[in-house]
Amino acid sequence: MTEAGKVYIIGAGPGDPGLITVKGAEAIGRAGVIIYDHLVSGELLGYARKDARLIYAGKKGGDHTLPQEEINRLLVAEAQQGHVVARLKGGDPFIFGRGGEEAEVLAAAEIPFEVVPGVTAAVAVPAYAGIPLTHRGLTSTLAFVTGHEDPTKEKSDIDWASLAGIGTLVFFMGVKNLARITAALIAHGKDPQTPAALIRWGTTADQETVAGTLADIAALAAARGFTPPSLLVVGPVAGLRETLRWFDNRPLFGKGVVITRPEAQAESFADLLREEGARPIHFPTIKIVPPPAWTELDAALDSLAGYDWIVFTSANGVRFFMARLRERGGDLRDLKGIRLAVIGPATAKMLVEMGLRVDLVPAEYISEGVVQAFAGQDVRGKQILLPRAAEARDVIPAGLAQMGAQVDVITVYRTVASDRRAEELMPLIDTGKVDVITFTSPSTVHNFLAIMGPEFILPAAVKIAAIGPVTAAAVRKAGLPVDIRQETYTIPGLVAGLRAFFQSFSS
Repeated sequence: MTEAGKVYIIGAGPGDPGLITVKGAEAIGRAGVIIYDHLVSGELLGYARKDARLIYAGKKGGDHTLPQEEINRLLVAEAQQGHVVARLKGGDPFIFGRGGEEAEVLAAAEIPFEVVPGVTAAVAVPAYAGIPLTHRGLTSTLAFVTGHEDPTKEKSDIDWASLAGIGTLVFFMGVKNLARITAALIAHGKDPQTPAALIRWGTTADQETVAGTLADIAALAAARGFTPPSLLVVGPVAGLRETLRWFDNRPLFGKGVVITRPEAQAESFADLLREEGARPIHFPTIKIVPPPAWTELDAALDSLAGYDWIVFTSANGVRFFMARLRERGGDLRDLKGIRLAVIGPATAKMLVEMGLRVDLVPAEYISEGVVQAFAGQDVRGKQILLPRAAEARDVIPAGLAQMGAQVDVITVYRTVASDRRAEELMPLIDTGKVDVITFTSPSTVHNFLAIMGPEFILPAAVKIAAIGPVTAAAVRKAGLPVDIRQETYTIPGLVAGLRAFFQSFSS
């Protein structure tokens, strides 16, 4: 008989993937089978093992992909086959999450299980809307209530008279019954002028909030077309929203920003965008791959001691160069006596983190800036190694050669087209979910247009941001506008340009 596995019932939090607990993320990583719900952020699946089997069991608008009974059966069956199962549920599994029911089924089948609590939407969503659920002087009582139950039914499980006397009320899943809920509270003595707020898609870049009073919140929500998933907060604390807003008033809040750079380099960019409130949309148009052969680089590494300078024009160049050096049994000692130049601070940072000193960083982070920076150096007769991409401008080698240097240009990596398809991005563009498309190199521009096809027309509402004059020139050559510029040609500089652009409309 196959030994029984184990089930982790994990609270995934309310939507923001950063709110997963450390223990929850670790449990996802241990599982061979992951059964996840509709409101679980797709980013959390990134914690899963590559060989994990993913099973969607979501419910959207009452439409069940898998009925609860089938989910229960699946949990037992997978565990009995010896699998470690992660049951990933939105919010906290034991707060209106049916986690208790699933745990009972597992207990009855004698399946080992563990509950990993999550950050409940009841706490996190109001907090992201600027609403503290308790506040000295305003309320000392708090209740969480399901909004699914019809308050007008003959026999209710909800004590509406008692609820009317509680300071803060948080209703889950109450949009469809909103008018009935507010009417029931008023009928049982709740002041109609009590502040109220309805929050949709809380803790995400799609968060929307409508604030009013118990008397008018239903009408306000109907006028805005509010739909699930939404959370209702009723109580004096809801009146603090405008004072305590911190999440949905950030400069790039709700802006969909397409990242076309390679997946491996996109996350730091995405993190900066999230800090400003944006919704990063990963759509890598290129992949970074090794050269067809290492012959050129190996020859350069064999004669490394003969070089006076190495010029790195990208972090990718550093990564492939150093990886090949280590593969051949070398290390940082092989660079002793060689001076290092870079094109910008990101490349310099990578070298510094490796324990190397950078001798030259230009004031302007483009090839022309590197040449200008070398104008202050005597490079006549010097041997300079330039490890770079297969296709690159010849500004640096030509400029250094004019100064009298001997420059060896070698290919250490190539950019090739990604496997993304236009069908992945077009629905987001068509539904207004894309506000900006960012380009970080000419190759991202060329491959983006190749993916989208000759029939692609950029909507006027979608803006383009390009990093630096070379990429901007490639955008314009392709017949597209460059709407957003930056003073510093780095990813943080690009984000600063986005922030300044959108703040100019709100000021």
